[in-house]
Amino acid sequence: MTAPAVPAARTARALEARRQKTEASLERIKDTLDDLMKSKTPISMATVARRADVSRTFLYEHEDARTLVTEAISRAAGRRIQDRQAEQDALEASWRERALNAEDALKTTHTEILNQREQIADLLGQLRDLQTQWTEEDIVRLTTENINLKKRARQLTAENKTLSERLAAARDNVRFADKRIADLEVQIAEQSQDTP
Repeated sequence: MTAPAVPAARTARALEARRQKTEASLERIKDTLDDLMKSKTPISMATVARRADVSRTFLYEHEDARTLVTEAISRAAGRRIQDRQAEQDALEASWRERALNAEDALKTTHTEILNQREQIADLLGQLRDLQTQWTEEDIVRLTTENINLKKRARQLTAENKTLSERLAAARDNVRFADKRIADLEVQIAEQSQDTP
């Protein structure tokens, strides 16, 4: 017994309907991938199949669908790497700028402390050398100035210590950021190797 012949027109309509269904599925997949890229949602076969209302089998077996998804996954991974790199660069630049500002402030403080110490030494030398020529009022004035200069030197020393601590903290933060960046790069490299 032979199977009844299917009319050619019916076969053509069935093939056309199947082609249209495939094209509609591919369009939904493209739209879904565009939406996922715009929203920066992680792209996977399961996510695309669910959102595009197609089967995973269709995604894996249909070459055009599989190509669309794998290319989108690659683009998304590249964009995530670029976004992470941009964030890390901004963070690193921020810490570098803070460290440079702290170093500049530290240099300025060191210079001011040195100037104050030289001025104190000059005044003390003048006091000792000329003590016999000064009136009691001059001695009191110079002693008061000396005390004020010593107080200012102590303040500057305290500021120097604070700035040194900030500089050390900024350097630690930069080292931590560099280590974190290296760890993230390793993770990205491992994920890139694991991705089919």
